Amino acid sequence: MVGVAAGEAEDPERTIPRAIRTIFWRILLFYIGAIAVIGFLIAYTDPNLLNSAEDNIAVSPFTLVFDRAGIAIAAGLMNAVILTSVLSAGNSGLYVSTRMLFSLARQGHAPRFFGKLSGHGIPLRALIATTIIGMAGFITSLVGDGAAYTFLLTLSALAGFITWIGISYSHYRFRKCLKAQNIPLESLPYKANFFPAGAVLALFMCFFVVAGQALDPIRTGENLFAILSPYLGIPVFLLLWFIHKKVTGSVAVDPATADMSRE
Repeated sequence: MVGVAAGEAEDPERTIPRAIRTIFWRILLFYIGAIAVIGFLIAYTDPNLLNSAEDNIAVSPFTLVFDRAGIAIAAGLMNAVILTSVLSAGNSGLYVSTRMLFSLARQGHAPRFFGKLSGHGIPLRALIATTIIGMAGFITSLVGDGAAYTFLLTLSALAGFITWIGISYSHYRFRKCLKAQNIPLESLPYKANFFPAGAVLALFMCFFVVAGQALDPIRTGENLFAILSPYLGIPVFLLLWFIHKKVTGSVAVDPATADMSRE
């Protein structure tokens, strides 16, 4: 998302590195910090935690913290927080999907119809297309027993990890290209720390999480389809990748001859 936003930032060489540096502290504060507070205030043996579920907000760990702090509307407050988070995530996803479709269309990798801007400079056609697709995906949760929605959810979840695998590998190859062409790291507006350990570790962790997708159905003794269904996105990705390679005729790029210009 930061990379997509960089394309519309007024001064990306200054603002994007600053935003990246603050992400670590934001995650540490809002995620790790929140978990630490809950761990200090609620014992792991608390009987209410056994009743925690996605559809039972009244006994969620966050609600219990607010409730024991004397906030009577704890459940309602958490519902408001969850609703705000969902709307924020949906808004971010819509923004990124729209800009990606628009960019692909401009580069000739998607129908050029989606590469047009409105009079106000908004990629309205790409926005409408992504909105319709998102709405259709949501409607599948209301049709039948929800099997279609579960299938789409499985594909999208795995697609996220596949994307991060691609990001980690691309970063690794990018730094290899810089080294092969003797381009100094000081020429970069932002340099990621802990290379190559960071890229390799991220790559390994993504593979580890993907491999563990079937752990729960295996542990509960589910059938073969339930065990393999978390991996349905892999053959879909490989098929799309194979079709793209055949249609475009793209080949692997030699690090010594890769285009590293910033124009």
